[in-house]
Amino acid sequence: MSTTSRIAEVTAKSGHGGHGKHIAIAAGLALAVGLSLTAASLGAEKLPPNPVGAAVSVMKAKRACFKDAVEVTGVLVPREEVLVRPDREGLQISKVFVEAGQTVKSGQLLARLAPPEGQPGGGAAVDIQSQVAGLVIRRYAVVGAMASPRAEPLFLIVTQGELELAAEVPAKSFSSISVGQTAAVKVVGASERTGRIRFTSPSVDPVSQVGQVRISLTDYVQLRTGTFARAIIDVRQRCGVGIPFSAVLYGPDGPLVQIVRDGRVETHRIALGLQSEGTIEIREGVSEGEMIVTRAGSFVREGDRVRPMVVDETAREK
Repeated sequence: MSTTSRIAEVTAKSGHGGHGKHIAIAAGLALAVGLSLTAASLGAEKLPPNPVGAAVSVMKAKRACFKDAVEVTGVLVPREEVLVRPDREGLQISKVFVEAGQTVKSGQLLARLAPPEGQPGGGAAVDIQSQVAGLVIRRYAVVGAMASPRAEPLFLIVTQGELELAAEVPAKSFSSISVGQTAAVKVVGASERTGRIRFTSPSVDPVSQVGQVRISLTDYVQLRTGTFARAIIDVRQRCGVGIPFSAVLYGPDGPLVQIVRDGRVETHRIALGLQSEGTIEIREGVSEGEMIVTRAGSFVREGDRVRPMVVDETAREK
């Protein structure tokens, strides 16, 4: 019960018998309360404002490098294929010396063709040799079948066994793709490999609005054609001032960041750039080395006095 209520209660309980006595008690309590409130008020006025301010987490804006990347998907295809066919008609496959998946050398014997039995004046047998060194990925030759330059090839050979990723890039990102850019290629069922843009189509398909790219691989051993793969292409890299995402605020006029200078908060408009693993590039508005508010930015305002608490960057990264 408050002191004022207790005074009222004492006054109400005073009867005819002790009227003067109770009134005196009530008056004394009222005077004591008044003096107490006055003293409290005077004491509050004499207390100085908090000279330190609220604690906020800060860290230095530091230099960082950012990559802009485009992700594409596709399948592995031969970089260069050689179709093996006979030079003339009328010969029958009598022997086959290689199988699909076998590596061959240039000049190696692949198959032997001979005139069909009983055909007069058929001539001598003909050996079919590989024109290149590479990997046999298809064998169509079947013993007893007739060979023809106009039929399907006897063998399909990938020159040097080289495979690459054939992928499609959306039109909105195609203009940033160019020959020579590097890419990290992840093949299904295999480890990540490094690639490089070898070819870009000169136009974008008007219906699908995608462009074609070929990404050569530095390591294609144990890979198979037709395997699904994904690549992240590094289209550009830029180094500049970086801050954590948590430090960016958004106002009616765009993104903002708060800086602590001489113990007070300053609000700066900023221009954002590239992003990388929790850090964002600041193109304008913040200089390297400035102390930025990383947390509690929405609870402090321009000109507020604060007590900066430097964030342990090593602990933050972990």
